[in-house]
Amino acid sequence: MAKKTLAPQQERSRESLRKLQKATAEVLGQHGVEGTTIPRIAQHAGLTPGAIYRRFHDKDALLEATILGMLERQDERMKVGLTPAAATQIPLPVFADQVIGGMVLSYRVNAALLRAMRTFVRGRANTTFWKTACKFEVRAIEHVIELFLTHRKEIRHPDPRTAIAMAFMMVVSTIYEIVVMPADLGPLKNFLPKDDLALKRELVRAFLSYLGVEQKKSG
Repeated sequence: MAKKTLAPQQERSRESLRKLQKATAEVLGQHGVEGTTIPRIAQHAGLTPGAIYRRFHDKDALLEATILGMLERQDERMKVGLTPAAATQIPLPVFADQVIGGMVLSYRVNAALLRAMRTFVRGRANTTFWKTACKFEVRAIEHVIELFLTHRKEIRHPDPRTAIAMAFMMVVSTIYEIVVMPADLGPLKNFLPKDDLALKRELVRAFLSYLGVEQKKSG
């Protein structure tokens, strides 16, 4: 009899945890690290603060679990979303356009959440949580590198892996600086692309140029 009741209880517990972590991520994206409080999360999730504290001893523990959960799900999506075998079927310029364009769009939509996540992760440097988060980040970059390496014959740079890694990191850093962590640049804004479409276009051009990939002239 115990086995018959255990599975539904476990499923309810997992669903409750998913609901709690979803609410935590939403509050984190709306209010940032400082504005994310247990009472605010509880209200958003339709729970009592006591119910949350029965699962997590404090806000940091809840944020750690929520962020690692998001990174783990992202890792799984990347594994099944696009394989090296599938990447070989997409022309390199088109593939670069799809990847970078998707990043610009995703980072823009989730800018506030990504900003809060980065702030929290950096504030936990050298902890077990930080090391695990870094492993997920490294794994994601390595996956992207492997996808682009399926086109190594088209890359004229003498070291394709290094070129892809360097070019991709430049793209990520640029998107973070312009989209996720924007500072008041004042008149320097005049030197940036006018919109996200232009930003994507120039990033793709820079990425492919660094790899030494010949590009068709537009117009």
